[in-house]
Amino acid sequence: MLVVPLLFACSGPVDNGGTLLNRGVGPEPESLDPHHTRTTQAHRVQRDLFEGLVGYSADGVLIPAAAERWEVSDDGKRYTFWIRDTARWSNGDPVTADDFVYSFRRLVNPETAAFYGELMIAVKNAPAIIEKKLNADSLGVTALGPKQLQITLDYPVPYFIGQLALVSAYPVHAANIAEHGDSFARAGKLISNGAYQLKNWELGSFIELTRNPHYWNNAATQIDRVRHHVTVEASAELYRYRAGELDITAVVPSEAYAQLAKDRPDELRVAPFLGTYFYGFNLMQEKLRDNPKLREALSMAIDRDVLTEKVTARGEQPAWSWVPPGIANYAPQRFSYADLPRAERHAAARRLYQEAGYGADKPLQIEIRYNTAETHERLALAIQSMWQDVLGFEATLINEEFRVLISNIREMRITELFRLSWNGDYNDAHSFLSIFESGNASNLTGYQNPRFDELMQAAAQQVDPQLRRQYLEQAEREMLDDHPVIPLYIHVSKHLVSPRVQGWQDNVLDFHYSQHLSLRDSNDPE
Repeated sequence: MLVVPLLFACSGPVDNGGTLLNRGVGPEPESLDPHHTRTTQAHRVQRDLFEGLVGYSADGVLIPAAAERWEVSDDGKRYTFWIRDTARWSNGDPVTADDFVYSFRRLVNPETAAFYGELMIAVKNAPAIIEKKLNADSLGVTALGPKQLQITLDYPVPYFIGQLALVSAYPVHAANIAEHGDSFARAGKLISNGAYQLKNWELGSFIELTRNPHYWNNAATQIDRVRHHVTVEASAELYRYRAGELDITAVVPSEAYAQLAKDRPDELRVAPFLGTYFYGFNLMQEKLRDNPKLREALSMAIDRDVLTEKVTARGEQPAWSWVPPGIANYAPQRFSYADLPRAERHAAARRLYQEAGYGADKPLQIEIRYNTAETHERLALAIQSMWQDVLGFEATLINEEFRVLISNIREMRITELFRLSWNGDYNDAHSFLSIFESGNASNLTGYQNPRFDELMQAAAQQVDPQLRRQYLEQAEREMLDDHPVIPLYIHVSKHLVSPRVQGWQDNVLDFHYSQHLSLRDSNDPE
């Protein structure tokens, strides 16, 4: 049974259209098409616009959403969902089982080129569709009636319900796409089924949403309008927050963290978060692909304690594993050198660097690419300095606009080493490890290891949770030994939240739907 959070109505600030919530979103989202996005920024907006079969409560618990209930067969391979009779699109059309059939087929169709097509990999016939051996209409998703949907899997997936809460599993409106094609996800065109609808998108400025009057739970939505403000620099976002232009920030600048913790302790929200900040190797580059000793040397030479204590300094934890702490039924695996004293680790790094074919007479030439933001630049400068001190070479630093960085990473032509973060979409180790499987659309390093793939496949087919855990832990150890990435630190979520924002609850996924929030009027007592 769905338990709707009780939100108390309040007048809040009025801006020619009801209560207005101003949220920082960070850099410009690359799209609002659920099948063509992968960034945190885009997903923050899309969680307001769309709704999947299931969703999350304010405290991060899975709850029914567009589907009011579901049943799972005893063998764990068949899921049946009953979609709410009151579920509606923003144009008033009913949300039906056929909408999800269409959307899931679009997700796995190779012509869509979806970032997360592999999300449905366990669904019957999905692998053959992705490999262009079958048509998308053969996907194991069937409408048993206007409001009844059935999904058939090839093997049990313990985290499947959690996957259906992801942005890529959101439905899209077939007629909307038929009319507008790839431009459907723009203001004046987009039809959505979530608590809000898209009103305006001012590139480089903000994305404005208004309440979806047809949303099944619109009566519980307290905020009438939401503006997601694009701000590349964290310091600029902080300035806008202090000026009262923002109610919620996307991030907190490292250089201001200590002062904010002192001056605004009740507004600074810091909480455990499933996310890893890393440098990824482009393994399509010959000098990186065929030289695992070099990749290991570069990782060993980085002092993660220094990065988290001196550079970020916002509560982050040094990353000696890829999977972060806090994952259910899982023990993150660690690099073999994680506990070595610094001097020993540096000596081993120098030895590996020389064995890889580099030294004073042949210094490594490598580029680090990162998107334009002060924190990323500070980290890159620190790592550049560490490599200079330990290994004796100077990396070239290149900063790019975020969209350009993502495009270059995906093209895998000019990038050598790039900065990114990977955030867990659901609380399971698979959410982190799956991106290293061969052929996974999110495999941005080009990593391929048959043994790793075998272990991941064995885990996917394992019903026993303890045996599944063992396979996943072995897979992480296998991947860490190959060093396709350099994990640098484990994230904590960090936001500034105005005292007038009510209903905010910290959670490990850092999901905060605007529909769960309300605004206290400045004249109301605290």
